[in-house]
Amino acid sequence: MQLKPRNNRDRDSSDAGARSSLRPSVFWRLVEDIPRPLNWMLSGISLGLPLILWWGITTFGSIDPKFLPSPAAVVSAFGRLWGTGELQQDTIASLWRVGVGFFCSALFAIPTGILMGSFRSIRALLEPLFGLMRYMPAPAFIPLLILYQGIDEAPKVTLIFIGTFFFNALMVMDTVKFVSKDLIEATYILGGNRLQTLLMVIFPHVIPGILDACRINLAAAWQLVIVAELIAATEGLGRRISVAGRFLKTDEIFVGIIVIGTIGLVLDLLFQYLIRVFCKWSEHN
Repeated sequence: MQLKPRNNRDRDSSDAGARSSLRPSVFWRLVEDIPRPLNWMLSGISLGLPLILWWGITTFGSIDPKFLPSPAAVVSAFGRLWGTGELQQDTIASLWRVGVGFFCSALFAIPTGILMGSFRSIRALLEPLFGLMRYMPAPAFIPLLILYQGIDEAPKVTLIFIGTFFFNALMVMDTVKFVSKDLIEATYILGGNRLQTLLMVIFPHVIPGILDACRINLAAAWQLVIVAELIAATEGLGRRISVAGRFLKTDEIFVGIIVIGTIGLVLDLLFQYLIRVFCKWSEHN
C-alpha cells in the first residue's frame, strides 16, 4: 500500500491545528503573569473555600464542638479574649520574642552568608559546621538553654535565633553563589577592587534573594515561638494554645492558630511588597 504525500494545504492546516491545541489558556500560562483580576479571584478562593467548608462541616455535620468548633464559636472566643485584653498581651509578647530573635538572627546571618558565598575559603571553613547544625532540631537545645540562661526571656529568644540563623546564612550563601561571574569580572576590568565588588556589586545584586530568604525563614520563627513559650511563659500565643488544649478549649486554640497565621500572612505580604518596591529591577518581581 502506497501512501500519498500530503499537499501543502493539508500540511499547513495540520500545523495550524497543532499550534492552536498547544496555545496555553490564561489559567495555564507557563512561567508567565496572569491578569490581576484573575490573581485576586484565585487568592480569594484560596482563603474563602476552606472557611466555607469549615462552616458547612460544623453546621450540617454531627461533630462535637470540643473537637471542631464552628466559625461563630471561634469568633465569640476571639471577642471574649479581646475584651479581657488577654489576646493583645499574648500577641505582643509573641511578636516581641519573634521580632528580637529573628532580627538578631538576620543581623548575623546575612553578612555571614554573603562572606560564605563570596569567598570559598570561608565557605569551606563554615559550611560543614552549618550543615551539621541545621539538621539539629532547635527544641533539643531547650534543656541546655534553661541550664545556661534560666527561664526568663533569654532562652525563648535564643531558641528562635538558633532555629533560624543557620538556615538564613545558608540560603543567603546560595543566593550569592549564583551571582554572574561575568558581572564580577566586568567590575574588576572597570577598576573596582575586592571590597567595592563586594559592597557595590554583589550585595545590591542579592538583596531580593536576602529578603526572600528572610520571608521564608520567618515562618520557622513563628513555629519555634510555640515551643519557646512552653519554657515557663506567663503570656504568649503559644502559651495560650497550650493552656487552652489542657482544658479542651478548642475555640481558643483556633483563635491562637488563626492569629498566628494572620500575622504570618501580613508579614509575608510585607516582604513581597518590599521586594516589589525596592527591587523593581529584580527577576523576583
